[in-house]
This record gives sequence, C-alpha cells and structure tokens, in this order.
Amino acid sequence: MDIYLPIAEIPVNVLLILGMSAAVGFLSGMFGIGGGFLMTPLLIFIGIPPVVAVATEASQIAATTLTGSLAYWRRRALDLKLGAVLVAGGMVGTGLGVLLVSLLRTLGQLDALVSISYVLLLGAVGGLLLVESVRTILRRRGGTAPARRPRGHRSWVQRLPLKMRFRRSMIYVSILPLLGFAVVVGVTGAVLGVGGSFMLVPVLVYIFRVPTNVVVGTSLFQVLINMLLATVLHAVTNHAVDVVLALLLMIGGSIGAQFGASAGQRLRGEQLRLLLALLLLVVAGRFGVDLLSAPTNPYSYEVTGSILGGGGS
Repeated sequence: MDIYLPIAEIPVNVLLILGMSAAVGFLSGMFGIGGGFLMTPLLIFIGIPPVVAVATEASQIAATTLTGSLAYWRRRALDLKLGAVLVAGGMVGTGLGVLLVSLLRTLGQLDALVSISYVLLLGAVGGLLLVESVRTILRRRGGTAPARRPRGHRSWVQRLPLKMRFRRSMIYVSILPLLGFAVVVGVTGAVLGVGGSFMLVPVLVYIFRVPTNVVVGTSLFQVLINMLLATVLHAVTNHAVDVVLALLLMIGGSIGAQFGASAGQRLRGEQLRLLLALLLLVVAGRFGVDLLSAPTNPYSYEVTGSILGGGGS
C-alpha cells in the first residue's frame, strides 16, 4: 500500500512508515528520548531526502514526546521548573540550528554534515554510556558499593553563580550551564533532526545529578517544546516539512510512546542506559559504513532555478 509524498517527491509504503514510527515511538517513551536519532536515519535509508527527513522528523518527535511527557507527568516524574529552564536555552539553539540548515543546504553541504555528525556524536555518547552502564551493572552484581565523593567536595557546576533550587529533581545548581547546554542541544536537534535527549539525559544524570526517573520525563518535555518550534521554523524557512509523511509518523509514534513509557518504568537506570548506548552505537556504525562505502551513483544532477524560470535570453 503505497502513498506519494508531495515534498519528498517519492512513493513510500504506508505500513512500513507506520511500523517504523511505532517502534521508534516505543523506544522514545522507554528511554526519554525524542527518537530522531533513529527515525531520521531510517527515513534517509529508505530514500527520503535528508533535508526533508530532518525537517519532517521534528513533527514526529513532537507527537511522541507529547504523549510520553503526559505519561510521566501523571506519574509525577517530570520536573516542570527544570524543563522550563532547558526549554529557554533550547529555543535559542533551535532557531540558530534552523538557520544553519538553511545555510548548509544553500552551500550543498548538508548531507555530508549530517552523516559525519551522526558518526561522531552518537559514537562518542554511546561509547561513554556503554562503559559507564557496564561498570555499574558489574559493580552491582559484585556487591561493591559505588565510590562516594569526599565530604564537602564541590564540582565546577556547584561553584557557578545564579543558582536555582529544583525540588522535584532534588538539586540546587546554577542555571548558566543548564542554559548553555540546552542551546547546544537545540542546535544539534535542528540540524540533525533529533530531539537531543541522547545528549541531555547523560549530562543531567552524571553532571547535574538529576535522578534517572525524573530526568526521563523532564527530557521529553524539553524536547517537545523545541521540536514544535523546529517544525514551524523548518516549514517557514526551508519549506521542507512533508505533511503527509509527518502525519504517518505522528500516528505510529504516538501509539508506540505510550507502551514505551510503561516499559521504561520497569527497568533499572543502568539497564536503560546500557540499551540506549547499544542503540546509539548501532546507528553510528550504520552511518560509518555508508561514509566508507563507494556510492552506487557517484554523479547526480539538479535543475536550477534559473532554468525553471526560463531566464535565458
């Protein structure tokens, strides 16, 4: 059962798109991630142009994170105050990222940047998560207590000014690093078509010491607002949001996210991080193989605007 995508300008199988989006939505709800680091590559692998995949995936991420956020909010596992701070920085980063996509598309460098960024970013984050989660699991099985910091020790985050207390997350930290990192996440999300939670979750857990059960719901909330903004900006600036594809992604993703949120509550924090690390490394490896492989069609052509406009004399 095929359907034609007007912006992507290719036909796709409806059941394939619904199945992929439902599976990614399940993982999104389980890990507290937008799911874009999985869905965007999948769309590119089945032939969707990268700029359309990046722009359209933002709407699917918004749909899946909405249902996931509601599920965690009902369980009182979402820090709205912390989420608002992250959203403030993320909105600035999202705006900058959309402008960067427009520039790179004009220069013809968007496809290469997306592939290289996926390999480097997902590989680095996935590797760090894998090492940490395996150590935690082995330490737990061996009955060894995790090493504690010396009494009175203060990290660089705790020494910064403009501190704010987040009661739901049980932390008292400066909002400066939170805002700065949220900007980075916003730029990355807009350029790569990802929610950025695969970066946000580890940083909130390991640097800011936010409890794992709270960080998942809070991350989904931040991604929701940023991706809504990214969808609007991509549609206005780059005209690359395929409404038909977006609708199919939203339907499948929203259904899958509900089941994923329930499944995520049954796993330990280190188990969730281990599974997330493996997913990140698999996607990074897939992009790495594509970068190293010889293209099947080394040449391509495109009709320029001047020809379409009949500007010749």
